[in-house]
Amino acid sequence: MPEKLKIGVLTSGGDAPGMNAAIRAVVRTALTNDMEVIGIQNGYEGLINGEFRNMNERSVGGILQRGGTILLTSRSKRFMEPTGQRDAIRKMNEAGINGLIVIGGEGSMNGAHALSQQGVKVVGIPGSIDNDIWGTNIAIGTDTAMNTIMEAVDKLRDTASSHQRAFLVETMGRNSGYLAVMAAIVCGAEVALIPEVSITADEVAMAVEQAYKRGKTHAIIINAEGSNISTTELAARIDDLDVGFKTRMTILGHIQRGGSPTAYDRLLASRMGVKAVEALMDDKHGVMAGLKGKGVEFIPLVDVITNKRKVNMEYYRMAKVLAR
Repeated sequence: MPEKLKIGVLTSGGDAPGMNAAIRAVVRTALTNDMEVIGIQNGYEGLINGEFRNMNERSVGGILQRGGTILLTSRSKRFMEPTGQRDAIRKMNEAGINGLIVIGGEGSMNGAHALSQQGVKVVGIPGSIDNDIWGTNIAIGTDTAMNTIMEAVDKLRDTASSHQRAFLVETMGRNSGYLAVMAAIVCGAEVALIPEVSITADEVAMAVEQAYKRGKTHAIIINAEGSNISTTELAARIDDLDVGFKTRMTILGHIQRGGSPTAYDRLLASRMGVKAVEALMDDKHGVMAGLKGKGVEFIPLVDVITNKRKVNMEYYRMAKVLAR
């Protein structure tokens, strides 16, 4: 008779809207299939410390619409070391946890793979507003973050037009320009700056000046935080060159992480949560649930962590064409 599953679930790294929907799906799918579920608080740090709590149906009631994560999250330096991983596995064994679901970003998938290599049955669920995780079309939280950016830029555009300004809007994206490129398309920005493509401040200034000459009443520049030019330096250079518009800066920061998840993120998180539990039931582990086309498929964690997701340059070219 197969061993009864006792699943642990944790959220790790940066929070993303929709993580609670994934937790809810994991808990309720597991309970429906007569499993026990342990919520692990504070990510991998909580795993090392044994911060465990039993989860039932009511533990996840009323959380679909909430941003953040009810299990809390953190980044753990201790877990990066073999001793930290050993202590985490010891705590799991002491609690009788024989399956683990990790919801998080690129670093979280690296941690999941490290545990998998040491015999832990683990399944990953991608949660990242940057959409920088290889192996899935989109991660939990990306759609909500995009909508947050779009709403902010739409409001900024109103005042930019009224005062004939060039607004520089900084989005998240240390290593990936996904948010900046998509925001440029859906918000009608004149320029998008991304980590994958180097550009000079003078080239940006020239594009803004051309927009002014064409009679535009404003200009929007979207700058990913990981691009090769800081937003502050870019604003100063555009003003120095006197391109017609005066600049104003808006750094959206962590507002992009918050807010109630969109319907899309709630559905995506729910689908991935259900699939992750079903994978453990089928003794499938060492994998991440990823959206491929219209379906959720499983990608080996080793592939997820050894490949780097790059922005689709077709979208970058589209943003430039539509900026006229």
